[in-house]
Amino acid sequence: MVGATHFALGKIMRKLPSATTPAIAFFLCWLGATHANIYAVDLEPKTIEAFNHYVDATEARMAKELAQPGMFLHIESLPEPQRARALASVRNGEIYMDRLATRDASGSVIEAPDALIHHWIGAVFVPGANLKQVLDLVQDYNHHQDIYLPEVVRSKLIQRDGDTFKIFYRLRKKKVITVTLNTNHDVQYFPIDSTHCRSRSVATRIAEVENADLPTEREKPIGHDGGYLWRMNSYWRFEQKDQGVYVEVESISLTRDIPTGLGWLIGPFVTSIPRESLLMTLGDTRAALEKKH
Repeated sequence: MVGATHFALGKIMRKLPSATTPAIAFFLCWLGATHANIYAVDLEPKTIEAFNHYVDATEARMAKELAQPGMFLHIESLPEPQRARALASVRNGEIYMDRLATRDASGSVIEAPDALIHHWIGAVFVPGANLKQVLDLVQDYNHHQDIYLPEVVRSKLIQRDGDTFKIFYRLRKKKVITVTLNTNHDVQYFPIDSTHCRSRSVATRIAEVENADLPTEREKPIGHDGGYLWRMNSYWRFEQKDQGVYVEVESISLTRDIPTGLGWLIGPFVTSIPRESLLMTLGDTRAALEKKH
């Protein structure tokens, strides 16, 4: 992680006047010496409570959408002409992406103290595919490391009981800095009929890995780490129609807030990674399915 930081700063130093570089060099030494203390942050109970409130409110909205007859995908609930544009874009091979924000009864956005909630939705259309093919792929957790590289470094199915799965992912996220995470997830699928299915995935354990893949590798204390990913839920909807399958994913994640003075370093990671990760997941899912037919 420090090495990636040094590389980024090295590019900056080459563009600065020579009188400026001693100060930057001193900062690099200080950064390396105090690396653990700079990044460590505690996940507080009040933050967890706020995130859980956000998830509950969001899932209540989803339940209302799914109860509407003749409507299954979130993008089908959008007002016109936004709905028509969204459906047309995915049928034309584009990846639909939008940022969401769940509000409370008063209409205010639900926020988490000392943290950021990232809420995105995306959708793709896979022409020629059927629902069984899609489910076979997304439930093949032992091979997700082959489909979703470079983000999913390792994947493993730990246990399956019908439509309920327990899985392990080692995730690697890179944006100026590189962060490796050991994560466990509970995933439940809800088959509806031969052309509709949905799922809910909840990360039950997220541990940041220090010195990943080295003899000195270790997990940092959960809840006292860099705070790059504390919570992660994802909700998938699959609908077979129009001679293909629509795949829609809604993702909610929790990260640390951006500390004063380190926005240039941590800001791009915690703000852009959630969107880019979802975009990559949808694109890789479609690409893998297209190879199969």
